[in-house]
Amino acid sequence: MKPKHLTWISVALMALMSASCKKDDNGDMSGGSATITVENVLDSRPLVESGTFMNTGSSSLIMPGQSVSIQFSAAKGQALSFATMYGWSNDLFFAPASPGIALYNSDGTPIEGDVSSEIRLWDNGTRINGKPGKALMHPGTAETAPSVIKEIKGMDDQGNSYAAASDLMEAKLHYDGNSTFTLMITNTSGSTSNPTPFSPGVWAISYIAGGKLLNPDPLYKEGQLSQNGLTDIAEMGNPEQLSAYIDGQTGIFTPLSPVLVVVYNGIENPVFMPGAKDPGNGLTDIAQKGDATALAGYLKKLPGVKSVYVLAASGTTVLLPKVGEDMGGSVSQKLTLDKNDKIAVATMYGFSNDWFFANQTGIDGSTRGDVAADLGLYDDGTAISQYPGAGITQFNLAGTPLGEDKEISEVPNPNMFTTLPDVKDMIRVTIN
Repeated sequence: MKPKHLTWISVALMALMSASCKKDDNGDMSGGSATITVENVLDSRPLVESGTFMNTGSSSLIMPGQSVSIQFSAAKGQALSFATMYGWSNDLFFAPASPGIALYNSDGTPIEGDVSSEIRLWDNGTRINGKPGKALMHPGTAETAPSVIKEIKGMDDQGNSYAAASDLMEAKLHYDGNSTFTLMITNTSGSTSNPTPFSPGVWAISYIAGGKLLNPDPLYKEGQLSQNGLTDIAEMGNPEQLSAYIDGQTGIFTPLSPVLVVVYNGIENPVFMPGAKDPGNGLTDIAQKGDATALAGYLKKLPGVKSVYVLAASGTTVLLPKVGEDMGGSVSQKLTLDKNDKIAVATMYGFSNDWFFANQTGIDGSTRGDVAADLGLYDDGTAISQYPGAGITQFNLAGTPLGEDKEISEVPNPNMFTTLPDVKDMIRVTIN
């Protein structure tokens, strides 16, 4: 039996789509030729969400007995990481063990309740530890040479004792529905031998692709030197530098599915019409799963459609975004075009429930150059939307879409989840 969820990131069958599905007809195909190229030009980021947390009272410190909450979205396999200073120390901080607090069980059910056991107390390695407490001198004596981050398990290198991190900090998860969680952090140190305030902190969640987190250690890494502003939290309780760094690592990451390209003449755009419901000819499979097989098969038999292609990137099948210095994926196809021919393009915004890029108005076959301005990002209206790249029912994150019945509409930007780059900064289509 095949697995219930087969993502087009790993399905070998999709490679078969790279071949032309050109429609057989008796029309005059002796006109000019052109090559269409579709590229994923998204300058991607490894973190899907991040932010800061602090007390909202007269002081930003989280004192014994006080609580703060973090609300976020997540898909199966993603984890929540955060860091906050053990206030009455020289350079200690609280954080979950990497990659962070697990959010789903292996069967995909959300985890709820007390997750304090996942919290650890860490030594940043940049200051010599004094006896923790309100009378501690700050910032204290710097280490001659900074040492690596390591966990404190009851006693630090200077012989100071500490209660378990799970006694000092209580962390409780609540599932709010539709892939959204709330984590409540409570300072429970007041009744222990180590009362301390917590500083404002930073939190982050990494994208997951192909079953692997893009950045499993967004805030720190055990056994390595502190970096990117974590020292400011560990020594001074100041999250600004780390927050700025994390903000720069947070944004959009999405592959594009194998691209449907259609040449047609004398009919309306055969792929879709905004304001109408999905016609049920296979567009749903593109929008939800990135699979153009059904729609390509339908279009090959439709009068007025001259050629149909499904273009898959070599090796990866999907068009991956730009990652660091690695350029994004691209596909090309030579087209034979006659007078008044038009071109339609469609591809899935991979890390969504049912979003797809397409052109509403047919691209004139005589057009040359960049035509990305003709494309928009559309919601197919057939699946309930969740945070892009952090939804438990997103097909390409091993989920099963939850159905809805709405008209096809353009995705707002900003939308209820995030702010996307301009369409032209995610996908480029050129005809030469």
